Amino acid sequence: MPPLATVVSFRLGGSDGVSVEAEKWIWALGVLGFDVRRVAGEIDGPPQEGDTVIRGLAIDPAGASPIEQSEITAAFAGSDLVLAENICSLPLNVDASRAVAAALEATPGRVVIHHHDLPWQRRDLVEHEWTFPPRIDGALHVTVNLRSRHELAAHGLKEAAVVYNRFDFDAPPGRRDYTRELLGFADDDVIVLHPARAIERKNVPGGVLFSGTLADHLAGRRVRYWLSGPPEDDYGPILDRVLARSRVEVTQGRVPSAVDAYAAADVVVFPSTWEGFGNPTIESIVARRPLAVSRYPVLAELAAYGLRFFDVDEVGEVAAFLRNPNEARLDANVRRARAVFSLADLPAAITEAFETHGWWSW
Repeated sequence: MPPLATVVSFRLGGSDGVSVEAEKWIWALGVLGFDVRRVAGEIDGPPQEGDTVIRGLAIDPAGASPIEQSEITAAFAGSDLVLAENICSLPLNVDASRAVAAALEATPGRVVIHHHDLPWQRRDLVEHEWTFPPRIDGALHVTVNLRSRHELAAHGLKEAAVVYNRFDFDAPPGRRDYTRELLGFADDDVIVLHPARAIERKNVPGGVLFSGTLADHLAGRRVRYWLSGPPEDDYGPILDRVLARSRVEVTQGRVPSAVDAYAAADVVVFPSTWEGFGNPTIESIVARRPLAVSRYPVLAELAAYGLRFFDVDEVGEVAAFLRNPNEARLDANVRRARAVFSLADLPAAITEAFETHGWWSW
């Protein structure tokens, strides 16, 4: 019988970064021979065999019954491995994070705590920096960047591994014409894609400003700003005011495939002030789209592999690139990013982390 892995998080199956990366780990664990089941407060998309939804684990559990510790314990029963995806890293629902931590402490199986963010990296959660992440004997802590691994060490967790987020460089290209027609974009429109939820740290005002300034540099071309994600964390009223001041036309909303979204765009803007990794940095490279990005702290770690991005303030340079694309620059980015961030290498990276932690067999 194959070993059983249980993946637990606030939400799974959606388009947020944690859910996207969790699905990649689920795939990789399957390649490594595990049967995998999912446990979360919300599970989007088609249901899978073994799914367990415990509403109290959701980021916003409004209307849910109080969490029963026994329900979480039962959901983990029989697991050879339990993978906690950010739920024990960032206590967005403190009761849920504590309940899952207690269940992990009690599980007889092995435990991986996968950190996409950490509490001291968020101003509103820094008060939890000495209670999260939990200290569980024998658990393997995995971060998505070196910065977080060093910060964990400073907080007394010195044995963490780094497994970067991974991306499919061999996926079929997205449907540019279909998606642009679906959203009402004209053939000559310059589409600025901001692939993000509307929350403070994603810096929607920066994306709107970039788009308006780009329009100034591309006289005679219609520039449109496309924000793919919805407002969260009560950001809706602020978003309305920001978009009302936009000097270019605005489109909001996701299309079914992220690959299609990148294909439909002409340039990607990513002006975030903080990201645990920042998937659009590599996703834009896979899609061969120029990226204008703010210098959030982890970006330097990714750029150190030889990747080249435009600064969000370099609007004139982006306009020049759009007028005369530098294919050699795009080729070099793809080649260098594939060497470090390829999804095909994720099973091996997870195996290396397990073996370094002393987990040689199941």
